Amino acid sequence: MTNRYVYGIVESGANLEFETDAVGGADRVYTVPHRRYEAVVSDIDTTEPEETDEDARRHDEVLREIMARTNGHPIVPMRFGMAFESNRALKNVIRGARPAFRRAIRDIEGRIELGLKLVTEADADVDREAIEEIVADALEPLAVKSVENDDFSDRLVLNRSYLVEESAREQFDEAVAELEDSPDLEDVIVQYTGPFAPYSFVDVTIGAR
Repeated sequence: MTNRYVYGIVESGANLEFETDAVGGADRVYTVPHRRYEAVVSDIDTTEPEETDEDARRHDEVLREIMARTNGHPIVPMRFGMAFESNRALKNVIRGARPAFRRAIRDIEGRIELGLKLVTEADADVDREAIEEIVADALEPLAVKSVENDDFSDRLVLNRSYLVEESAREQFDEAVAELEDSPDLEDVIVQYTGPFAPYSFVDVTIGAR
């Protein structure tokens, strides 16, 4: 497997290398350095990987492990499918995207992404606008920013991602727990997920492979 599959970009000095179940059947994650940045990669046998459920899960799990190992180094996450035919091709792309990486790292340093979905119980009739307002009042003051995600079900009341300072994580967790216990949400299932690398708040597309 001679191609490089990219999970994200970190600043130099993260010193990442570990064994894990990676995308495309690889078993090792390591970095390809270029000046002040390093691409976190694994080897793969194609530059056009198919997004199977298993590999999408592996992509996310590797990013979580990277987050746990970076000791405060922010990671600019790449969405599934970024693969390059050589280290040279990858380094050329990093060189061209340095300003975008610099801005992204500045925006996400010390921050994590948390997700919240609210789904109605079967056959429940709820006041969606009132619930959205209750959640906004509880969570928006604790987040740096938030974005709405796509709906996946008629029963979905809310689906948002929040960018939260790591120092505010405990307070945010407590606010979500209070929402779960709120009588205003008794007919709603609360699905709280994360932390994730901040996909929803990074808009960096690395170029041609």
